Amino acid sequence: MDFDFWGMIGAFPSLSRAAFTNLTIAIVAMSLAMLGGTTLTILRSFGISIVNGAISTLISFVRGTPILVQIFLFYYGLPAIGLDLTPIQAGVLAIAVNSSVFITEIMRGGLSGMDTGPVEAAIALGVRPRAIWGRVILPQLYIRILPPLVNELTTVVKGTALLSVITVIEVLRTAQQIANTTFRPLEPLLAAAVILFALNLAISQAGKHLETRFAARRG
Repeated sequence: MDFDFWGMIGAFPSLSRAAFTNLTIAIVAMSLAMLGGTTLTILRSFGISIVNGAISTLISFVRGTPILVQIFLFYYGLPAIGLDLTPIQAGVLAIAVNSSVFITEIMRGGLSGMDTGPVEAAIALGVRPRAIWGRVILPQLYIRILPPLVNELTTVVKGTALLSVITVIEVLRTAQQIANTTFRPLEPLLAAAVILFALNLAISQAGKHLETRFAARRG
């Protein structure tokens, strides 16, 4: 079968509209993951053995199982316990929980190399722990771990394509629908790959720009 270049070009309009779904899901899931990862990091800092044990179990499970399995667990498992979610809602939660685990590990690594001087000064001044986290630790930590956070966001964007298996109409699902109609799978799938690559390239470049700006401020 010859490659149809114009067939690939013709798939871009539909795929570009579908890409908005991928981007929206990625932004919402990453926002929830940042909240979840930060919460897990703060909870781990308390040193409560039962809590840390539960978090370690969660981390081991998420890191040891494919994200596709986790998506299926959320999609089919939550309705079994009375939580009837749409495919998009289940997919967002699955990706957010998965990403939360990796973000808390990123944050733990970032904390290990941070200057403890400002924290010690805040403690000496009697600043409350909540304020120390909110005003001293987290602002520095987020800037410090910006590059791996950007990498995690690109991973989340790629993960949104897996939601096609639970009927979310996004780039990959749309490419499959075009392939079923035209009987030419290569062209729409290649166009979908180009669009996802372009999204992640834009995210990476934006991350580098932010990193440069923060570095200039520190300088």
